[in-house]
Amino acid sequence: MLSSLHLKRTVARRLTQFFLASLSPHRASCLFVPCQHLPKLERCPRRRNFGVLSSEHHDTMQSLHKFRSSSLYAEACDITVNENVDRNLPSITDITAKQKAYVDAIEEIVAKRNVLRDFKKNGQALDVVKNCLIDSISILPQCCISDFLPVPNNVAGKKEAVQYTKQKLKDQRELYMEKTNLTQEQHKQATVLLAHLADHCAKTSNPLPLYFAFQAILNAGMIPLSRTLSTYLYVLSLDEDIGSEGRDVAAEVAMLHDAIYEPTEKTVSLLVKSFVARGDAAGAEHLLDGIAIDGPLSELLRHRTTSPILNLYCENGDISSALRLYHRMRTTSRVKMDDLTYSNFIAAVAKNGYFLPDSKEIKGGKDLGYLPASGSKLLDALVTDMAQDVLDISEESAKILQEGFALGFQGMAQCAANNLEPIHYPCHSEILVANRVVINHDTGKCPATDATLRLIVLEPQQRVHVHDTLLEMARQKSMDYTSKLAAKGRVTHDHVEKAEMATKILKDFSQWLDSRDGCPYTAIVDGANVAYFGWGKINVHQLHHMVAALKKQGESPLVVFPQKYTRRKFHLRQGMMQVLQDEELELLERLKENDEMYVVPPMCLDDMYWMLASVSNQTVSTEGVSIDVAKNNKEGRFPGLRPIVISNDKMRDHKMDLLDERSFRRWACSHIVNYNFTEYIEDQQEEREISFHAADIFSDEIQGNECPDGGMSWHFPVSEWDASERFCLRLPSSRN
Repeated sequence: MLSSLHLKRTVARRLTQFFLASLSPHRASCLFVPCQHLPKLERCPRRRNFGVLSSEHHDTMQSLHKFRSSSLYAEACDITVNENVDRNLPSITDITAKQKAYVDAIEEIVAKRNVLRDFKKNGQALDVVKNCLIDSISILPQCCISDFLPVPNNVAGKKEAVQYTKQKLKDQRELYMEKTNLTQEQHKQATVLLAHLADHCAKTSNPLPLYFAFQAILNAGMIPLSRTLSTYLYVLSLDEDIGSEGRDVAAEVAMLHDAIYEPTEKTVSLLVKSFVARGDAAGAEHLLDGIAIDGPLSELLRHRTTSPILNLYCENGDISSALRLYHRMRTTSRVKMDDLTYSNFIAAVAKNGYFLPDSKEIKGGKDLGYLPASGSKLLDALVTDMAQDVLDISEESAKILQEGFALGFQGMAQCAANNLEPIHYPCHSEILVANRVVINHDTGKCPATDATLRLIVLEPQQRVHVHDTLLEMARQKSMDYTSKLAAKGRVTHDHVEKAEMATKILKDFSQWLDSRDGCPYTAIVDGANVAYFGWGKINVHQLHHMVAALKKQGESPLVVFPQKYTRRKFHLRQGMMQVLQDEELELLERLKENDEMYVVPPMCLDDMYWMLASVSNQTVSTEGVSIDVAKNNKEGRFPGLRPIVISNDKMRDHKMDLLDERSFRRWACSHIVNYNFTEYIEDQQEEREISFHAADIFSDEIQGNECPDGGMSWHFPVSEWDASERFCLRLPSSRN
């Protein structure tokens, strides 16, 4: 689309041609009026004269000057330009501002030391190149990016396409040097100068000069370095209004880059964005098809290159194309879909009525494996997909889902509520539930659907993965720990050797658990956490009370305790020393004698030990029999997997290192048991009541559970809501 300045010049040029055509053929043919004279006849003295004006045609030139000075000429230009105001074309003022920014930036960088260094061999060349770049942008014909790109399907492959573009740039470069009288060396220096301009704009975060700079690149047929074009893309991305005037310069830069060099994720994303901005989802997907065919470039298929296309398909109601692209995204390993992408897609399917029982199936859905491609079965399949990739959703996603389902079932089924205020009452099975609910913390029941949320535990292979990951982590964690101590001068020997030794000791502990005889451990106690709780120092009596309470409940406890705290005297922290009494030392010794305490050696991290113990198979001691405790057991024991871990540790230090987020949540939910002591009254050594409670009764992840009426109810944790709140989604049973 032409800018208003270009449009005005075009109108002026056509009016002038019309006027000249009215002259005699001889006079019109002898008069050459190039476009740089339009719409202004007066030339700057420093500009070269590209036109040829014979003296015998002074009378013709005077007639032309009078015509172009007339009110009719000006009015025609202005009316034509004003008629295009509604097309969101850039104003003359805006173009002038960008051109001024370009000129100012050029003038600024030519004084910089690194630029002067590049031109040190010929000081005059810098002025020549600078003046040419400033002047030629307004006095030479403007090129378009399409002038250098091959017509689709007219070239055999990437290599031929690159050769085509380079040849076109070469032709333009030769024409440019002929018109400007620049030498080949000066042209190279002009390319370097515009590269310096890009770096300057990056440092100043100013994208305005690059609009005219890129036009100068096209006009001069330059081939900038890939790094330079990447800098242009980065700086232009800082302009939030880019592309709002009808011309997407960033997309043009990406086109030039990909026409010469291998595409990057950034260039592909910008091109996709350009297609989407024009409403051409099919064209954007076709671009991705070309990338995928090239093999190695398939790694460029990422979330940000595909999700805008999916969203556009959804906005246009083209659910068949959206489902095809959705399936492609899910089966492409490098595309990691987020909760907003899933929610937008599922809401669009709902909005278009495909979850209704009498809906036609989505075209092509069966070929993708969705059987059927409509109704509640389709919803279950899509949310199951989502649950595999997403643990929770944002409140924005919850609103999108609610609005989509409310619109899709409008007039077909009553919606429980049309807002995200919590509902606390049971909803009849024929009512659509797409609402916020508060799950009962003790029972896990949903008040709207009566479905019971479950605790999703680690699968056997995931337990093995946790075990093996801990052993792999041990060396690096020990390295980090001993390195810190070495930096403080607290390790006298090689800290690498110390780390290796710490890793070996942890492996020995794992083997000991797996091969020992006797009663299997069902409760692993984070000794330091329990002994410190509520005191700010080690309370051995408190640790002893914990062991006694666990044994009373039928558990077989193992306390994991750092060796440091088993000594009579030790540092708690800088400036504070603790001394254990004889009675406390005797209690610790008794625990060791009863095989109820494992003392972690110095330079080893005790966290690793109790975490590892929680997923140990204890093969010999269990004799292959499960030690898990069922709900409502006769002994009144705490139900769940065994061993449990008694700790109030939030695991902030290991959460991201240990496992992926999903596996970590499942491990913590199924093994960690929190505790609390009642306050002592007189004697801190007296036995006190201890309460236990699982960190979670139901899992903090998306899950589907069957309702009493046989339908499926889906519950989504929402990151901004309370821990017991969920977004609940259930289709009306009469519509299933």
